[in-house]
Amino acid sequence: MFNLKGRVAVVSGASSGLGQQMALALARQGASLAILARRVERLEEFKPKLIEAGAQKVEAYKCDVTSTENINEVAEAVEKEFGRVDILLNCAGSSKDKGVLDMTDEEWDFTIVTDETSVFKMTRAFAAIMKKNKYGRIINIASMYGLVGNTEIHTVAYHASKGAVVNFTRAVAAELALDGITCNAICPGYFETELTKAVLDTERFQEFAKTHVPMQRYGKPGELDAAVVFLASEEASYVTGLIMPVDGGYTAI
Repeated sequence: MFNLKGRVAVVSGASSGLGQQMALALARQGASLAILARRVERLEEFKPKLIEAGAQKVEAYKCDVTSTENINEVAEAVEKEFGRVDILLNCAGSSKDKGVLDMTDEEWDFTIVTDETSVFKMTRAFAAIMKKNKYGRIINIASMYGLVGNTEIHTVAYHASKGAVVNFTRAVAAELALDGITCNAICPGYFETELTKAVLDTERFQEFAKTHVPMQRYGKPGELDAAVVFLASEEASYVTGLIMPVDGGYTAI
């Protein structure tokens, strides 16, 4: 089960953090990968690791996921190079963390465009390729903060954007169900990345995790792999519209 040999996966945000972890998970199952990010030099450094992990083929593409023109150009290039797209992993994102009373219009717009609108634009471009073959697995990386509020970090636009991704996932799942395309979302809890390391390393936040996360710890590298591989697989053919928290139980209480 869960063999991805012969499948082509597109992974955005693959230059660091969770994007790299999940790209490696797909590579270990034998998928070919088109990895996307703005920092293309980081992608080129990452390519050998994917091949070593088991990827059949890897190509890197410089892509700004907020640019419709750039996304469409990359989608065309990927289809030309690989001939098809079977899996889309929307992982790229960023955030300006402020509360509702302090956030500026610019900070709000930046977060919404980067974390929400980009998912729409990527899905629009690559689902059109999937539809030609009547097969696709779209996996959106939302957040547990798309399901609940929180009392520790004021980050209202991030909550809003990830909540939008959650319901965008349901809408796309319903719309594309008869095209052989599934659409699901993973809602990670606290995992260390370039964006989160400074906050997670503080004593205050470590104490917060012990009292608010039932498992009393952050997620470890690799603990998202099973969710990604399952949702990307042929075996998950009857799973669509699923919102899957991987959060140590944070959203269970």
